[in-house]
Amino acid sequence: MGRHSLPDPQRAGGSDPRPRARRRKVALATVLVLTVAGGTAAAVQSGLLSFGSSCRKDAVRLKLAASPDMAPALRAAAGKARDENITSDGQCLNISVTAQESYKFADTLKSGKHPDVQVWVPDSELWVNQVTSAADSDATEATPAGNVASTPVGVAMVPAAAKSLGWPKKTYTWLDLAGATLQDDSLRLGAADPARSATGLLALTQLSTAAAKVKGGDTQAAAMMKTLSQRISDTDSQVLDTLPRDSSGTEQGNPKRNQALVLSEQSAFAYNGSDGGGSLDLFYPKDGSPRLDYPYNLVDRERLTTDESRAAIRFMTFLSQPAQQRLMEKYGFRTDDEDAPKAVVAKAGGSSPQPYAVAPAEPASDAALQEALGTWTITVQSARITTVVDASSSMSEPVPGTGQSRMDVTKASLLQALATFTPEDEIGLWEFSTKLDGDKDYRVLVPTERLGDRVGGGTQRDRLSAAFGSLKPVPNGATGLYDTTLAAYKAATSSYTDGKFNALVILTDGVNQDPGSISRTTLLKELRQLASPERPVPLIMIAVGPEADKEEARQIAEATGGSGHEVSNPAQIQSVILQAIVAAGAAGASADSG
Repeated sequence: MGRHSLPDPQRAGGSDPRPRARRRKVALATVLVLTVAGGTAAAVQSGLLSFGSSCRKDAVRLKLAASPDMAPALRAAAGKARDENITSDGQCLNISVTAQESYKFADTLKSGKHPDVQVWVPDSELWVNQVTSAADSDATEATPAGNVASTPVGVAMVPAAAKSLGWPKKTYTWLDLAGATLQDDSLRLGAADPARSATGLLALTQLSTAAAKVKGGDTQAAAMMKTLSQRISDTDSQVLDTLPRDSSGTEQGNPKRNQALVLSEQSAFAYNGSDGGGSLDLFYPKDGSPRLDYPYNLVDRERLTTDESRAAIRFMTFLSQPAQQRLMEKYGFRTDDEDAPKAVVAKAGGSSPQPYAVAPAEPASDAALQEALGTWTITVQSARITTVVDASSSMSEPVPGTGQSRMDVTKASLLQALATFTPEDEIGLWEFSTKLDGDKDYRVLVPTERLGDRVGGGTQRDRLSAAFGSLKPVPNGATGLYDTTLAAYKAATSSYTDGKFNALVILTDGVNQDPGSISRTTLLKELRQLASPERPVPLIMIAVGPEADKEEARQIAEATGGSGHEVSNPAQIQSVILQAIVAAGAAGASADSG
């Protein structure tokens, strides 16, 4: 299909319900859709397109996938559009809405599949960003065209628990709330899995960011995650099922029930208003509530017909009109960042002086979200990871603009990554060059063992920190990549530990320079033979600097089910490791569920 023109969305006169800092971005996204399509605004101004006329042709049929919390409101709006004979180019709109978990639909698009859906409304922009930044260039496109509504994320509690914390008069930060609930067995805190829930991930990122600002915060955040992980539900709807069923909200003697939940205002609104639903009070953390922002996206725009594209944007403008914004509020959503509807807040369990009308928290960066999710992944499922670092002479090359060598920056990044692991994780360290140990190109500096274990006068973590700090390039040392990779992978697979995330991380700034080593073909063949779906040990290979071969790193890593990456600056290593762990963990979970 070619590119198509779209109706002018400004006719609705609606406001964009997103933080002011982001409104220009959304406007530009909408303009991009219109500009790429070409020429429709002029047609509207000249009266060539009639939106208010009676249906003159067959209706335009659109399929819309929405997050489960938003789907009922969009179905109601679609029904109004049909009842009011809303048209696009004289054609009525026939819109069907299906509820789909946002993470599942994002995975579908990232895989390059083309779902039979023209519009996607997930609960958060973070899912769209995941699709856009997917490593696979074949990911199906999602084109933003504005936002439907928003809702803040807070901590909801049954009345007895809220009262014990002084609700509504006493206010707390995210760290305060999490700390209070995790330290008191009678205030059990539940949440949806951050790997599957934007609500869970936004709250987790807020906690991680806040913890990073206090002394010992990394350890505190990891401890919180570990405790929270024991009370995780797969989705936002499932986490509500963990609340007590009796009217008192205590259900004594049942440790599986939670008294507090990380929840959106809209979810609390719906729960409090449902038949048989209980009563929740809502804390709005005083350091800011992140928001679900419900972006409206055209799916696989190049495949849409002209009628579909224009009808999709026409429905978006319809949703922006005052009557439809009031409809959104009826379902518990907000439509203006500067206005907190009192009826919505009250029904959700909010009350003054809880800061429910405060402007939304500054949106977390993609890097902060990725780091929080990576830390969560390795915290929830204890990791067993061996890190293999290139110590060839080229690691002494300077990193432009830093005044440090590649090795210096690599060490600092690895030490940062080490801080994200818990005492239950098992981490080891090898170095490699050529002929470091007799004819071997590699040397084991610290065996892969539990970080909390006592070793001499300290712990395994202390031992590793010292080893990372003492890494030095080997004068005149070359890169013995192939023999080292095979040896390290054999060791990692032979010491596989059930119940942990097993992985091998290899950092190299060059290509194989050992003429006496095995060939790449032999290496790939042996890696494939060693790799086992039942005992997965993904190899995460990171090519550092301009001399490294990204394509080779990818080929070697993928032979094990792992991933290859390229960084121009070693300072990026920590974030790349976390990204790779998240991706590998998600792939493993997908394989298990399949």
